[in-house]
Amino acid sequence: MAKKKDSAVKRHRKSEERRMLNKSAKSAVRTSVKKFVVLTQNKDSGAGDALKDMVKKLDTAARKGVISKNAASRKKSRMQRYYNSMKAVQ
Repeated sequence: MAKKKDSAVKRHRKSEERRMLNKSAKSAVRTSVKKFVVLTQNKDSGAGDALKDMVKKLDTAARKGVISKNAASRKKSRMQRYYNSMKAVQ
Protein backbone atom coordinates (compact mmCIF):
# COMPACT_ATOMS: atom_id res chain seq x y z
CA MET A 1 0.00 0.00 0.00
CA ALA A 2 1.21 3.47 -0.78
CA LYS A 3 2.47 5.52 2.15
CA LYS A 4 1.53 8.84 0.60
CA LYS A 5 -1.53 9.92 -1.30
CA ASP A 6 0.51 11.30 -4.20
CA SER A 7 2.13 7.97 -4.96
CA ALA A 8 -1.23 6.18 -4.79
CA VAL A 9 -2.73 8.65 -7.25
CA LYS A 10 0.19 8.27 -9.63
CA ARG A 11 0.03 4.48 -9.37
CA HIS A 12 -3.66 4.54 -10.22
CA ARG A 13 -3.09 6.90 -13.15
CA LYS A 14 -0.32 4.72 -14.57
CA SER A 15 -2.36 1.54 -14.18
CA GLU A 16 -5.23 3.16 -16.08
CA GLU A 17 -2.86 4.19 -18.88
CA ARG A 18 -1.50 0.62 -19.09
CA ARG A 19 -5.02 -0.82 -19.06
CA MET A 20 -6.07 1.37 -22.00
CA LEU A 21 -2.94 0.50 -23.99
CA ASN A 22 -3.46 -3.21 -23.35
CA LYS A 23 -7.12 -2.94 -24.31
CA SER A 24 -6.18 -1.20 -27.55
CA ALA A 25 -3.58 -3.84 -28.43
CA LYS A 26 -5.98 -6.72 -27.73
CA SER A 27 -8.67 -5.04 -29.81
CA ALA A 28 -6.24 -4.58 -32.72
CA VAL A 29 -5.35 -8.30 -32.57
CA ARG A 30 -9.01 -9.36 -32.53
CA THR A 31 -9.82 -7.04 -35.44
CA SER A 32 -6.95 -8.36 -37.54
CA VAL A 33 -8.00 -11.97 -36.83
CA LYS A 34 -11.59 -11.25 -37.88
CA LYS A 35 -10.42 -9.49 -41.03
CA PHE A 36 -8.18 -12.44 -41.90
CA VAL A 37 -10.96 -14.99 -41.35
CA VAL A 38 -13.42 -13.06 -43.52
CA LEU A 39 -10.91 -12.67 -46.34
CA THR A 40 -9.99 -16.35 -46.14
CA GLN A 41 -13.63 -17.48 -46.20
CA ASN A 42 -14.30 -15.28 -49.22
CA LYS A 43 -11.22 -16.77 -50.90
CA ASP A 44 -9.85 -13.28 -51.38
CA SER A 45 -6.31 -12.86 -52.65
CA GLY A 46 -5.55 -10.41 -49.83
CA ALA A 47 -5.77 -13.16 -47.20
CA GLY A 48 -2.01 -13.72 -47.29
CA ASP A 49 -1.35 -10.06 -46.54
CA ALA A 50 -3.95 -10.13 -43.79
CA LEU A 51 -2.19 -13.17 -42.30
CA LYS A 52 1.13 -11.29 -42.26
CA ASP A 53 -0.52 -8.28 -40.61
CA MET A 54 -2.18 -10.50 -38.00
CA VAL A 55 1.11 -12.25 -37.19
CA LYS A 56 2.82 -8.87 -36.80
CA LYS A 57 0.15 -7.65 -34.39
CA LEU A 58 0.29 -10.90 -32.39
CA ASP A 59 4.07 -10.74 -32.11
CA THR A 60 3.94 -7.11 -31.01
CA ALA A 61 1.30 -7.84 -28.36
CA ALA A 62 3.34 -10.81 -27.09
CA ARG A 63 6.55 -8.76 -26.98
CA LYS A 64 4.83 -6.04 -24.95
CA GLY A 65 3.37 -8.59 -22.54
CA VAL A 66 -0.25 -7.92 -23.46
CA ILE A 67 -0.73 -11.61 -24.28
CA SER A 68 1.59 -14.46 -23.47
CA LYS A 69 4.14 -15.73 -25.95
CA ASN A 70 2.50 -19.15 -26.02
CA ALA A 71 -0.97 -17.69 -26.68
CA ALA A 72 0.39 -15.71 -29.63
CA SER A 73 2.20 -18.76 -30.98
CA ARG A 74 -0.90 -20.93 -30.61
CA LYS A 75 -3.11 -18.45 -32.43
CA LYS A 76 -0.56 -17.99 -35.23
CA SER A 77 -0.33 -21.76 -35.68
CA ARG A 78 -4.09 -22.21 -35.81
CA MET A 79 -4.58 -19.39 -38.28
CA GLN A 80 -1.77 -20.69 -40.51
CA ARG A 81 -3.37 -24.16 -40.55
CA TYR A 82 -6.74 -22.58 -41.35
CA TYR A 83 -5.19 -20.57 -44.19
CA ASN A 84 -3.46 -23.68 -45.62
CA SER A 85 -6.64 -25.77 -45.43
CA MET A 86 -8.72 -23.10 -47.18
CA LYS A 87 -6.02 -22.68 -49.82
CA ALA A 88 -5.99 -26.43 -50.47
CA VAL A 89 -9.76 -26.43 -51.03
CA GLN A 90 -9.47 -23.87 -53.83
